[in-house]
Amino acid sequence: MPAASEADVPQDQGAPTPANPPQAATPAANAPAPMPLPSPSMTAPLSTAVPHEIPAGPFGKIEVTGILSGIGWTEGNYVLGDSPTHYDVSNAQVFIQKTTGVFQFYLQGGAYNIPALGVPFVKTSDTVKGLYGPFPTGYIKLVKGNFNVEVGELPTLIGAEYTFSFENMNIERGLLWGQEPAISRGIQLNDTYKKLSVSFSWNDGFYSSRYTSLSGSVALALNASNTISFVASGNAGAYARINPPNTFATPLIQNNSQVYNLIYTYTHGNLAVTPYYQYTRVKANPNIFIPEGGHTNGGALLANYNFKHGVSMAGRVEYIKSNGSNTDIFAPNWLGYGPGTGAFSFTLTPTYVKDAFFVRGDFSIVHVTNFSTTAGFTAFGPTGLKLNQPRGVLEAGFMF
Repeated sequence: MPAASEADVPQDQGAPTPANPPQAATPAANAPAPMPLPSPSMTAPLSTAVPHEIPAGPFGKIEVTGILSGIGWTEGNYVLGDSPTHYDVSNAQVFIQKTTGVFQFYLQGGAYNIPALGVPFVKTSDTVKGLYGPFPTGYIKLVKGNFNVEVGELPTLIGAEYTFSFENMNIERGLLWGQEPAISRGIQLNDTYKKLSVSFSWNDGFYSSRYTSLSGSVALALNASNTISFVASGNAGAYARINPPNTFATPLIQNNSQVYNLIYTYTHGNLAVTPYYQYTRVKANPNIFIPEGGHTNGGALLANYNFKHGVSMAGRVEYIKSNGSNTDIFAPNWLGYGPGTGAFSFTLTPTYVKDAFFVRGDFSIVHVTNFSTTAGFTAFGPTGLKLNQPRGVLEAGFMF
């Protein structure tokens, strides 16, 4: 989403009063639980650890947190050249930030893996090298009341899922996420007025190094439990990356597209539910190797419920459909399975959290619809003719 990274700002927990004096004998027992830091943005069930505070002279107080986790992966109908099982480090990252005063900053560095539905596993070392490097996110932030300006490598405003596995209800990113920018370089303005939050960004879209993309978000908090958001992004220019061509971080069709989301969020007690709708479109531009325009329609429902004793269950259901005919080789191939195809996914994620430790599993299946081999496109399996891909993923680690 995701939405702007400033959504969960720690609030003042209050101070002792004469009518309710502190208890000297048991101060720790009566102290309120520390609030999570505003960045990185995270949805339940995981949250950042209690920060380590470091004095930084003229900068005041700097706070440090991090994550270390590993991932195991097995799937059916794996594609030719892949293997059915994988294991790797999923996150070895440190987050350094200053969250007070007029001048603030956020730095995120280390190794990461970004598993996603419907695509083969990519080694962590190759992910870091092929995407955003060892410092995927970092920006300075100037704050004046409810208004702030961020400049640097920024999390996207688009969608209802964040980029990294630990930030989300599910380990793997979804099908709709695959059509959205994840990290963009640029400038972002954020403001809040009563129940309305507004963000606007000028950036390089899908990490293209061309600053021709604009994105924005408007979120209205109807009450403490219900929020509705409209977000949009689009490239005002036209760009085909020639060297290296059409990279994973900067796909040709998506980088020249427009993305629109309508997102509703309900949170109450132990339950969080987020349904959202997504529409994307791209105009024809033969000069950058897009001979025909096209669009997609998609929808998703994400939910998480926290039970007792650190146990939770999350689920995600989504469907996306691209326009056109699967026999028209010139139409945009949004999903990778050919023009005119669609895909359905279902993911279930049980999680257990104990202090800094967490362990969770993804059980997912992707089903491709309206598929045809006429134009030579492939889906799943060594022959590319299988329409279903079941997958099991296990992730475990520590937030520190």
